[in-house]
Amino acid sequence: MQKPFLIVLIVALVGALAISQFAPDFYSAIAFFTGAIIASVIFTLQSPKSDTDTDEQYKGPTMTLYVGNLPYRVHEGEVKVLFGKYGPVNSVRLVRDRKTGRRKGFGFIEMSEAGAKKAMVKLNEFDFQERTLKVREAKSQDADKPESTQEAN
Repeated sequence: MQKPFLIVLIVALVGALAISQFAPDFYSAIAFFTGAIIASVIFTLQSPKSDTDTDEQYKGPTMTLYVGNLPYRVHEGEVKVLFGKYGPVNSVRLVRDRKTGRRKGFGFIEMSEAGAKKAMVKLNEFDFQERTLKVREAKSQDADKPESTQEAN
């Protein structure tokens, strides 16, 4: 985030100097803001958007994966990047202990169905930060309830 701002600021300063040289009756503040606007437009047009930069949710069929044996120090972003190699990731939820707030070493990833199937094949038994991951399709919470409870709901 800081790099684009610095680039726009530098280009705006150079633009302000150039405008003040070619049009000396222009106020320097107006020249600076004109340079900033021009630099912003140019920078926006030239910077390509990649799939990982967007925060848009994947709209097609999704699957939730259970990932076990995660390193305790891993962050959601690192897991999202790892699974994002196989398809769009909608969410990453790493489970924490309620009392201590520490991560428990497992979590859930919601991602595109096709990507999830690829990720299960590629990342199950995969060494990640000195831990061997266990990747499975997550079971729904309804599957754990007894049949009599399911019928009542």
